[in-house]
Amino acid sequence: MSLTPETLLPRYQAALTRRRPWESVWQECYDHVLAETPGSGGAMLYDATAPDAAEQLAASLLAELTPPWSRWFGLAPSRELAEGPQAAAAAAALEQAVETLQGHLDRSNFAVEMHQAFLDLVVAGTGVLLVEEAPPGGLSALRFTAVPLREAVLEEGASGRLDTVYRSVRMDAAAIAVRYPRAVLPPGLLAEAEEGQEPRRHRVVEAVWPERAGCGYLAVLEQDGRALPLAEGRFLDSPFIAFRWMKAPGEAYGRGPVMKALPDIRTANKVVELVLKNASIAATGIWQAEDDGVLNPATIRLVPGAIIPKAPGSAGLTPLAAPGNFDISQLVLDDLRARIRSALLADRLGPPRNAAMTATEVLERSAETARLLGATYGRLQAELLTPLLARCLAILRRRGEVPPLLLDGREVRLTYDSPLARVQGRSDAANTLLFLQAVAALGAPAVAQVDLAAATRYLARTLAAPAGILTPAKE
Repeated sequence: MSLTPETLLPRYQAALTRRRPWESVWQECYDHVLAETPGSGGAMLYDATAPDAAEQLAASLLAELTPPWSRWFGLAPSRELAEGPQAAAAAAALEQAVETLQGHLDRSNFAVEMHQAFLDLVVAGTGVLLVEEAPPGGLSALRFTAVPLREAVLEEGASGRLDTVYRSVRMDAAAIAVRYPRAVLPPGLLAEAEEGQEPRRHRVVEAVWPERAGCGYLAVLEQDGRALPLAEGRFLDSPFIAFRWMKAPGEAYGRGPVMKALPDIRTANKVVELVLKNASIAATGIWQAEDDGVLNPATIRLVPGAIIPKAPGSAGLTPLAAPGNFDISQLVLDDLRARIRSALLADRLGPPRNAAMTATEVLERSAETARLLGATYGRLQAELLTPLLARCLAILRRRGEVPPLLLDGREVRLTYDSPLARVQGRSDAANTLLFLQAVAALGAPAVAQVDLAAATRYLARTLAAPAGILTPAKE
């Protein structure tokens, strides 16, 4: 597929039409999870269980997958290269490349924007992260932007990934001139930017689609129904990285945990609203007054020390008994809140309530976390982590800060050292150590059949140890 200024807008409108059935569900998820902003017109929130659990899950994903100021990835040479004569030099070069990339990530806005993208992932099930090259002279060569889902229109390609991305944004003339400095803008738009008129926002549509080697890029300005080209080119790796929590067969957009827990979130919010109304009635009461010609209900003020007149022999103002007791609402509310926190993994990924845990309990908790997030972590590794690192390395390689690396597994392979990724490595290492202990118990003849150097290299590879700590195989 190749897009032109004439075909981009029709393709974008067709993709937008396919996205519209999701928009009402996304809006309801945002209304019940994110705090209401002025003028949003969303639902009034009475229960904060879902907002708190969603924020905790987004923060836990950031800490478990891409912890800030911590190395959560690595570059390792392939087995053939690691056992060859250039193993030490290759390990040193890869270690230097990792340190360079880690330094650029630490000095950029990666942690801030990644957390916002994870929040979109938790609420709507799909997140989009834009990775761009920062202008020269900055602290970092990388610049990240969490693209709101309302601006992104996505299409799933033959690879199963969301590799075709349309982004529609409203920009004034000055912002268009800054973002697309080489674009030939219409004279009216230039006059608007130069004469300081009231800024009027115009719609700009960017598109990225896969090609045989890399991906194509095109940006157009929509003006009077026409598409005026602003920029076009090609990228080796897509700057837009779209990732999903989970997906159903035949669907392009993902489904998040908030969408799964939305019925309980709505019900809990309504139950708390009714509880507050019932509490208001219990505090102020409901009263009835006899129309005796003396008592005027419109002038009654129920304040301490008030004197309310009434006619002789009339009942005056009497309280109306409540029809029933609403104490059962607390039982329903506790059950709803427990299900919401369970669906949003608030009690699974958060810190343990009992800090005095044994080593076995720690391993079992890690294994349960890996089981719960196994499918999600595999999808995020394929759709987020690997494309993210490939895009960042491509930018640094173009600047000459890292050597040309082929992340194809034959020369260099990616390793993930995040807390969640280490769970499986620790399990494999524990099995290997258990085997070595069993062999040692059999005596010297059995130990002589074990290649301790190979076992050491396997444990180092499984536990993601730096390659430089091992001596070359020939030595």
